[in-house]
Amino acid sequence: MDRGKAGSKMHVLSDGHGLPLVVGVSAANTHDSLGLKPMVAGLQSRHDPDRGWHYKPRKLHADKAYDIPELRKWLRGKRIAVRIARKGIESSERLGRRRWVIERTMSWLTGYRRLNHRYERHPRNHLAFLGLAAALCCYSSASPHRTRS
Repeated sequence: MDRGKAGSKMHVLSDGHGLPLVVGVSAANTHDSLGLKPMVAGLQSRHDPDRGWHYKPRKLHADKAYDIPELRKWLRGKRIAVRIARKGIESSERLGRRRWVIERTMSWLTGYRRLNHRYERHPRNHLAFLGLAAALCCYSSASPHRTRS
């Protein structure tokens, strides 16, 4: 957290393949962990037409910024398994087998010029462009003639 930092910070919750499910924007001088609860609360349970039931996310992978006991307890209360790197124990040099997925998703989103630098004055406009970019990422991965790598 940098108290004097101006700008905004993107928050993205993605599935295991890197498709963005929920996006959010906060001030750049807020801690990353403050964006986790609204993101998880904003994720509605999805319906699986093959199995005929609703399901919630089972695991949450996150980096060391989210290693806060209150967040771990809150996620366990929602019956979500916690896979968060521990401060002082795990090396930050290794992204791990799952962490690179969200890094790739962030790269996809910042590949859009409008999101790479903040041009909008109002956060709602920036959030709208972020949501549009997330929808385009999902569309391009579902379309058979276009692929992202």
